[in-house]
Amino acid sequence: MVDIRLAHSRQKPEKHESEELSNLVSPGNIITADTGFMRGHGTYMEDDKLYASVAGVVERVNKLICVKPLKTRYNGEVGDVVIGRIIEVQQRRWKVETHSKLDSVLMLSSVNLPGGELRRRSEEDEKMMRLYLKEGDLISAEVQSVFSDGSLSLHTRSLKYGKLGQGSLLHISPSLVKRRKTHFHNLPCGASIILGNNGYIWISPTVNEETDQTGGYEQNFEVYIYPVQRSDREVISRLRNCVLALAEHKMQLYDTSVLYTYEASLNFAVKDILKPEIMSEIIDSAQQRLEREGT
Repeated sequence: MVDIRLAHSRQKPEKHESEELSNLVSPGNIITADTGFMRGHGTYMEDDKLYASVAGVVERVNKLICVKPLKTRYNGEVGDVVIGRIIEVQQRRWKVETHSKLDSVLMLSSVNLPGGELRRRSEEDEKMMRLYLKEGDLISAEVQSVFSDGSLSLHTRSLKYGKLGQGSLLHISPSLVKRRKTHFHNLPCGASIILGNNGYIWISPTVNEETDQTGGYEQNFEVYIYPVQRSDREVISRLRNCVLALAEHKMQLYDTSVLYTYEASLNFAVKDILKPEIMSEIIDSAQQRLEREGT
């Protein structure tokens, strides 16, 4: 079966960004020649005129003018939940890619040992670092501190952080992830989602296992010996497409918005969710429900 859609018959979504688009600037554009304004991020002064140094939207707060970039790297803050990939094993530390300007660092002293044992790290532990985490592994962690150059120091001391198993990884703009008290959610549809503040989203099947005796980062991978069931894969694929639809329409991502979008998509096949006209219908339905319930 071939699905043919004509471009002229496609319903174009209503634009609500006319005011925002009018404030869109590119590097080198003059924002204002009035000297009464203060220079903010994304701007520079030259010949008593204020210019944009990045491509983005002009924002004015009283006398302060700044330019919010359309696309930017993740700027970490202490306490942020992030998802990263191990890219190098170094002496007593791992280098982690977290979509920030510089690679992040996970110290050997900042991870729990198998069994949750608390003790000083020995030379033997340093030799076994690659057995704990190796290149290519995905982890969830928390930002412990921010160095002077902007790089991040991570830790996985809590039982909710650690190595990630089977699932689907998505990359969206970090500005779309809403800051909440928790970023780990077990959704009623049968899947778990981690909304990383750095724009990495992890979707996996919900696994009921005891983690009391684990090191917090070391999972029991015996549950992943057999392939994920087809029903779980379908739920993960549907959630993935719903997250991409929310990102495409520049909507904030948090547990409620993702769940409402998922429920609105149940009337359509998984493969049809990313079609522009169906995507708009699903997002409109979810947005109306969010506004109606005030969440």
